[in-house]
Amino acid sequence: MKVDISSLAGIRLDVKSVAETVNFDVKARLEEKERKSQMVVLGFNLFLTTRPNIVKFEVEGTATLTGKDADIDKMLEVNPETKVPYVFQRVYQHAFTAMYLLSTILNVPPPPQDLLFSTRSGVPSEDINVDVEVGAPEAVTVQAEVGSGETNDAKVSRK
Repeated sequence: MKVDISSLAGIRLDVKSVAETVNFDVKARLEEKERKSQMVVLGFNLFLTTRPNIVKFEVEGTATLTGKDADIDKMLEVNPETKVPYVFQRVYQHAFTAMYLLSTILNVPPPPQDLLFSTRSGVPSEDINVDVEVGAPEAVTVQAEVGSGETNDAKVSRK
């Protein structure tokens, strides 16, 4: 899998805030852009905000999956434990590195490395909400929200 970040933005919202506890909310989108034999190109958009309002990050790019079609389909499946597609977990790991570096420049708290994993300590799994929708025959859309307080909900449908 190859992940390319095309856009990375970080905005420090509150210069004075010194919060002991910072919660990150995530909105994410993953959309299939191109599919060929043994290759799928996915566009992604990741938007993180904090409570209290200290910083917001936005990351956009593409993820290219290559290999056997069965392996690619497995990466597009939703992990039953975390309710997040396997591919998006890998995309987040790559985006995390960029956001971590940006957070040090902005002097703000970095997002957790394991933000999309419901098994991380201190965060109940009901704080993660993921919707997976498959649109047109060649399109996949994933929307994820973390920190909303809603229960886990994942749906996959193929047309």
